[in-house]
Amino acid sequence: MKKLIKGNIALCEGAIAAGLHAYFGYPITPQNEIPAYMSKKMVELKRVFVQAESEIAAANMVLGAAVTGKRAMTSSSSPGISLKQEAISYMAGLQLPSLIVNVQRGGPGLGNISGSQSDYFQAVKGGGHGDYRLIVLSPNSAQEMYEFAYDSFDLAEKYRSPVMILTDGIIGQMMEPVEFNKSEKKDFNDKNWVLTGCKGRQPRSVQSLLMKDGVLEKHNINLQEKYKIIAKNEVKYETFMTDDAEIIITAYGISSRIAKSAIKLARKEGIKAGLLRPKTLWPFPSQIIDSLAKKGTKFLSVELSHGQMIEDVKLAVNGKAPVEFLGKAGGGIVTEQEILVKIKEMAK
Repeated sequence: MKKLIKGNIALCEGAIAAGLHAYFGYPITPQNEIPAYMSKKMVELKRVFVQAESEIAAANMVLGAAVTGKRAMTSSSSPGISLKQEAISYMAGLQLPSLIVNVQRGGPGLGNISGSQSDYFQAVKGGGHGDYRLIVLSPNSAQEMYEFAYDSFDLAEKYRSPVMILTDGIIGQMMEPVEFNKSEKKDFNDKNWVLTGCKGRQPRSVQSLLMKDGVLEKHNINLQEKYKIIAKNEVKYETFMTDDAEIIITAYGISSRIAKSAIKLARKEGIKAGLLRPKTLWPFPSQIIDSLAKKGTKFLSVELSHGQMIEDVKLAVNGKAPVEFLGKAGGGIVTEQEILVKIKEMAK
């Protein structure tokens, strides 16, 4: 079945099909369709919807629901996600599976309500305190908004880790046909760590305040070992015309779609350009970028920021090839013609 719907609504439908038990949110543009839709749909399904008194409260409500083993999520846009960072760090420390959605807008500060990609650092480098990671998924279509939201809960529970969907206001607001190709999830794996009352069993605890000598250090080592496993097993990306490409564009989200159009134009003019699109921003597809970096290859990072993902691209390339940048921030959009002009400059 296909429906013409907004990306934000597609995300809601994916989460609901995945068996979302509870949504906690607070309004902010350009993600307002998510709490608005959930306020009706979750009630109809006799599930939990709460419009919290603040972004901080919403994130902590997700923590509370997740510790009981329920599938819970929150969503916001850029400055709202900043307010949730303490709770996100707690959930990473507590190893609580959950979903956090950031439909990015222009910043810093309150900025504006236009789509942006300037929260990359916050998402993949850890916006809160401590040595932790989030699994960060980056859809570039309404279809992927639906599918990534559906898959994120299984991923979160597999690794006992918060998952973030990092999208932007353009993907969130655009309307596209979406195929509802996921079956409704009703069966869930037992979790031997959840807190649901200890009648008939030994008490359990889930905590991140670890004060005894060496205990926190051991906990951090265990987290890092888990992150190594995630980095090995969960990298996802798309390649487009990279087999013979001499100029490879790295881009995610809406930028990748614009870049793909520019690549098609460049190919018509005889310029061998291609695209590497990370679907997971963390773990980052460093190995495939490393393998594409060979003599004569150039890279171009296209972002709706003033240069954030480019740092990870440069680390992956590791000096094997030049890496250039093209981007805009504060709600500005890089056009396919601007990308084409840059490709031509690099091809000279």
